[in-house]
Amino acid sequence: MKNALGVFAIASIGGLTALGLNHLLNDDSKAQTSQINYQAPINYVKLPSSGSAEMALDFTTAAASSVHSVVNVKTTYPLETQNQYMYDPFRDFFGYRGQRQQQQAPVSTGSGVIISQDGYIVTNNHVVDGADKIEITLNDKRSYTAEVIGKDPATDLALLKIKEEDLPFVSYGNSDDVKVGEWVLAVGNPFNLNSTVTAGIISAKGRNINILENDASKGQFPIESFLQTDAAVNPGNSGGALVNTRGELVGINSAIASNTGSYTGYSFAIPVNIARKVVADLLEFGEVQRAFIGLSIEDLDGKLAKEKSITEIKGVYVKGVVEGGSADEGGIKEGDVIRKIGETIVNNVPELQEQISRYRPGNKLNVTLKRNNQEKVLTVILKNKNGNTEVVAKPKVEVVSTLGASFEPVSKEEMMKLNIENGIRVSKLGAGKLLSAGIKEGFIITNVDKKRITTFEDLKSLLENKKGGVLIEGVYPNGMRAYYGFGM
Repeated sequence: MKNALGVFAIASIGGLTALGLNHLLNDDSKAQTSQINYQAPINYVKLPSSGSAEMALDFTTAAASSVHSVVNVKTTYPLETQNQYMYDPFRDFFGYRGQRQQQQAPVSTGSGVIISQDGYIVTNNHVVDGADKIEITLNDKRSYTAEVIGKDPATDLALLKIKEEDLPFVSYGNSDDVKVGEWVLAVGNPFNLNSTVTAGIISAKGRNINILENDASKGQFPIESFLQTDAAVNPGNSGGALVNTRGELVGINSAIASNTGSYTGYSFAIPVNIARKVVADLLEFGEVQRAFIGLSIEDLDGKLAKEKSITEIKGVYVKGVVEGGSADEGGIKEGDVIRKIGETIVNNVPELQEQISRYRPGNKLNVTLKRNNQEKVLTVILKNKNGNTEVVAKPKVEVVSTLGASFEPVSKEEMMKLNIENGIRVSKLGAGKLLSAGIKEGFIITNVDKKRITTFEDLKSLLENKKGGVLIEGVYPNGMRAYYGFGM
C-alpha cells in the first residue's frame, strides 16, 4: 500500500512539473507547433474558366477541319535491275531498308496536304522522288493520278496536282507565331492507317538534324530549320500536316528521331512559312528562287563569345564573308554577330537560314548586327547562285514524245565526280520508251548505240529516224552504271 501511494505521489509530481514546463514554454511550443504543422492549401489543377483556355484542349474542331485535307500518297517505282538494292536515306532514317526487287515494282506510301480547292498538294520530296506513278487517295476514298509540278530537294518539299475541283483544303498558318509548348496535331497515314490524328506540343524550333543532302556539285544547299514536336509520327506520316488548335497548317511532317524506325518521342516538321514560299516559286517560275547572302556562319556559344570578347551570347557569328557576295557588298564583316534578319530575331544558324530562304534574288533586307559590341543596321541586296540578282529561270528542257522524257545538261563538277566526259540527264519521265525500259529520273545517258551523247541534239539526231533496237548506256548519280535496250 505504501508502495502504491509512493508511485502515485511521484506520478502526480511529474504531471505537475510537466504542466508547469508547458506553461513556461507555452509561446515557444505554439510557435514550433505552428511551423511544423503548417501546410499549404492543396488544390486540384484546373483550367481557367475562360472559354479560350478550355477550347485549347478541345482538338475536335482542328481535327475535323484538317483530316479531310490530308491525303494518302502511293508511289510506284520502276522495276529495279535484278538483285539491285534501292537506297533512300529517308527510308533508312525511318528504319526501312532497301529490299531486293525481282518482278514486282516497288511501292511506297506517304501523306500529302491539299492546299487549294483545285487540287494542289504539298508533300515531301522524299515521298515522291524517283516515282514513275503517284496515286492520291482522298479521305472519302476517291483516287486520282497526280502530276509533279515541281520538287525542291533543298527543303525536302514537292508540289503535286490532281484534276479535281471543290476539294477540302487546309489554310496556311504562320509558323513564326508558333510557340514552344503550344499544342499541335499531326495528321497523316502512319503504317498505311489513313486519317490518323495525334496530339503533342511544339518542343523546340529551328532544329537542324542533318538529314538533307548537301551537295555543292548539284547546287544543293539544304535548309533545315525544323519544328520539333512530341506528337506521335511514324513511317507514312511523311508529307502530312502539322496543324495548330485552330486547324491552320503550321508545318509539313518530315522525319522522326528514332533508333528503331518507329516513333520514340520526337518528330520534325518543315515550317509552313518555308513551304509557302517554295510553293509560290514553283507555281510562278517552275523553279525555287533561292537567295544567297554570301556568309560563312556558326552558332555563338559561351566559349566562342569569350574567345572573341563578345559580351552577349545572342545571335549568329560571322566567321567568313564571300568576296563580292551580298553580305560583302552590304558591309557585313568577319567577326560581326547577326542579331536580326528583317524584324525577326535569329539565335542560331538554322533560324538565319530559314529567314534568308523566305527571300528571292534581288530582294533587299535589313540585317541588324553587333560589331565591337555596337549595334548596326545594314541593307543587303540578295543574289542568286550565279552571283547576280536575276530570277533563275527553269532549265529549258525538250521532250521527245516517243521517249517520254525531258532532258537537261550535266554540270562539269558532277561529270568529274562520276568520272565521265559527256552525257545528258533524264530530268523527268512520263509514259514512253525510257520508262518502259526501266530507266529512272536522274539517269545520265552517255552513249547511244556506242556513240557519245553530249547534247540533246546528239540524242535527237541519233533517234529521229531510228528503226529497230536501241542500246543506251549511262550512269546514275550514285555512280552505278547501267545499260538499257528497247525497240523503236
